[in-house]
Amino acid sequence: MPIRQFKPTSPSRRNASGYMFTEITKSKPEKALTITKTRASGRNNQGKITVRHRGGGAKRKIRIIDFKRDKTGVPGKVAAIEYDPGRTARIALIFYRDGEKRYIIAPTGLEVGATIQSGPQSDIRIGNALPLRNMPSGTVVHNVELLVGRGGQIVRSAGASAQLMAKEEKFCLLRLPSGEMRRVPADCMATVGQVSNPEHALVKLGKAGKIRWRGRRPQVRGSAMNPVDHPHGGGEGKAPIGHPGPKSPWGKPTLGYRTRGKKQSDKLIVRRRHES
Repeated sequence: MPIRQFKPTSPSRRNASGYMFTEITKSKPEKALTITKTRASGRNNQGKITVRHRGGGAKRKIRIIDFKRDKTGVPGKVAAIEYDPGRTARIALIFYRDGEKRYIIAPTGLEVGATIQSGPQSDIRIGNALPLRNMPSGTVVHNVELLVGRGGQIVRSAGASAQLMAKEEKFCLLRLPSGEMRRVPADCMATVGQVSNPEHALVKLGKAGKIRWRGRRPQVRGSAMNPVDHPHGGGEGKAPIGHPGPKSPWGKPTLGYRTRGKKQSDKLIVRRRHES
């Protein structure tokens, strides 16, 4: 999908680029597969901000995506490729032979009219979903489960893909987009192919307003604040952060400080994305 370069009719337009949307075949979503969601703007049930820099933005309807791909043995036909405001990838509307309609994440190369299927007996073809143990080594996959039956949790953003490197008795070894090598249960489902819209990273927003349209509010530098508001604040003119290093507004170390706790799944990580 080509990236569109805009004419420089204004300073922000000069540096902006956008999608051509040539792959989109249907402009309005399937009404039965959408739901509305009230914006929380980063507030919890007490009205307190728990996630900063959220609020505003255009209204969006949430598309119900089939991450589980549990229509085993029922072939489906791709009826349309659609835009989803809630994700960077494109989505595909599937009409199954039994009459049901579902959305899936559209892989690159999936076209209207193509037939897809899920289940252990499915062919190794773009858009088909099957257990990792039934795929040959070297297969490129996305929408990968981490626990059997939970549905795809990783490798779902635009242009992402993982590669099946090796198969053991109970686990398969995957190389994730970050470079991490991870073992995943061999009975977990994954979809063949790379996620659509790989040019997403090439789009330049061009102006601050486009971030606001997406519900992101401005972030203020800590060094521009007063000492009462941030550990980096205060001082005459520009002041260095100083010892012992950068901190969050609440005094916790940041910029390289690891916050991940011990998890049960740590033992499944063969090589981390950041070796240290």
